Amino acid sequence: MLANDPDGTPVALTDEDWRHILARHGEMASHLTGIAACVSHPTHIVPGRSAREVWHYLADSGPSRYLKVVIHCHADRGYVRTAFGRRRFP
Repeated sequence: MLANDPDGTPVALTDEDWRHILARHGEMASHLTGIAACVSHPTHIVPGRSAREVWHYLADSGPSRYLKVVIHCHADRGYVRTAFGRRRFP
């Protein structure tokens, strides 16, 4: 498990998803702690593209102005699908 979201739901980051993040966003390699902080204490939470997806943003964290973490919710658990820096919100 990586962290609990603000509602207390456990959110995991699998090895496969971490490899996906690093393959597409290598600059995230040193920001695992920031990803956990974004999951547990986001500055903003926005609904994602599907009913089971939520986007967490953390200002002034990560490799850019905002850190964005995409979480897929399944049953009573969430899974980080990707994470990357963003210059603007959202």
